[in-house]
Amino acid sequence: MELVAGPKKIMIIEDDPDIREIMTVILEEEGYAVIGLANGSTAFETIEKMRPATVLLDVQLGDMDGRDICKALKEDPATKDIPVIIVSATHGLHTAHEKRCGADDYLNKPFDLTDLIGRVKRYAA
Repeated sequence: MELVAGPKKIMIIEDDPDIREIMTVILEEEGYAVIGLANGSTAFETIEKMRPATVLLDVQLGDMDGRDICKALKEDPATKDIPVIIVSATHGLHTAHEKRCGADDYLNKPFDLTDLIGRVKRYAA
């Protein structure tokens, strides 16, 4: 019996429901299984349980700083290899964000949909 792998899981942690919905629809159209969270409070537990191929993480969440979530993920041996793409409207600070928390990449808001898809494909490969 041959095992068939399901679609790769992408986690979006974004407190803006419109942005989260746009990202979800676009990535589902590309064949990904998308898990969306509105805040960071359950991020660690959900990431460890779901093991997404990539995490798209907003910096300014209502309940916590996304960079702190990223740093904790990168410091935990169980999650350190999961690619994290920081998503932020704070332009020009991506290098500081990446260095501070260990993010794998950075995506500016508003983002180009083609750019979003390309980055996810690169890391979820």
